Amino acid sequence: MPQENTFDVVSQVNLQEVSNAVQQALKEVQTRYDLKSSGSRIELVEKDLKLQLSAPDEFKLKAVTEILQQKLVRRGVSLRAFDYGKIEPAAGASVRQEISIKQGISSETAREIVRAIKDSKKKVQASIQGDTVRVSSRDRDVLQEVIALIKQRDFGLDLQFTNYRTH
Repeated sequence: MPQENTFDVVSQVNLQEVSNAVQQALKEVQTRYDLKSSGSRIELVEKDLKLQLSAPDEFKLKAVTEILQQKLVRRGVSLRAFDYGKIEPAAGASVRQEISIKQGISSETAREIVRAIKDSKKKVQASIQGDTVRVSSRDRDVLQEVIALIKQRDFGLDLQFTNYRTH
């Protein structure tokens, strides 16, 4: 019986790296001369998968955001995994912004990925399993072509290819 090869398309964010980047960014905010005593804050709320940034004004909030983004990129976390909310006024004439962390592939995006794979007319099976897309085929080379095809398209997410196995 021929062997079946599979891999999963996922979109996952390493929360430990996000936490480390937040700590590094906070350290820089507390030592930078223009932000030192401004009361700017960055909080990671892991259970809600959100970051909360607050600062005295929009200019300082943008500076804090840039510092955070630099630290995230340096730690290998894709900026595509974040949804930036509106900058809102907060207590005491300060401003805040909520940043959502996108974990997993939404069902609409998963359908788009499956449709793109089926439109390519390659001999593979693609199925949605929760927040991942599993792709299977008998030919490993075809799976490599599918990975290349998915990498070429922009689905608005940072996609990873995991669980590459032969059954």
